[in-house]
Amino acid sequence: MTLGSAMELSAVTVEKPEDLNLVLGQTHFIKTVEDVHEALAGTVPRLRFGLAFCEASGPRLIRHSGNDPELVDLAVANARRIGAGHAFLVFLREGFPVNVLNALKQVPEVCGIFCATANPVQVLVAETDLGRGIVGVVDGGPPLGVETEQDQQDRRALLRRIGYKL
Repeated sequence: MTLGSAMELSAVTVEKPEDLNLVLGQTHFIKTVEDVHEALAGTVPRLRFGLAFCEASGPRLIRHSGNDPELVDLAVANARRIGAGHAFLVFLREGFPVNVLNALKQVPEVCGIFCATANPVQVLVAETDLGRGIVGVVDGGPPLGVETEQDQQDRRALLRRIGYKL
């Protein structure tokens, strides 16, 4: 029986402007970049996005695409810092994760989504002799309390004001 190798756990902060949304997920094939690009481009007419994918075999490059060069550069920089095989990162402008999540989940290569948020994010990365992998995320801060009846009314009003409920 062979025992496992040592593992180091770290928290990598995603660096982004406050107004950007991001989606972080795991995928499994080089075709991901084109398929995720097509899925995003077909969801919201004015959506601006940049994506990066950490290839885990072959030349092991950070593959990238998008329609906003600033967001592509940001995705590549963060993917480089995270450095986890088969991870992909998408930054969104002029759209929200709720607008694209179903399309992303339908991409055959996508294994799962770790988070979709505008909050500050830390990616929990495990590193072994084999490489790096994402074990989870910290998405925003902890709860400060339990919503009151007024908070419920405010939530419902917000959803109607921004067009998500009638």
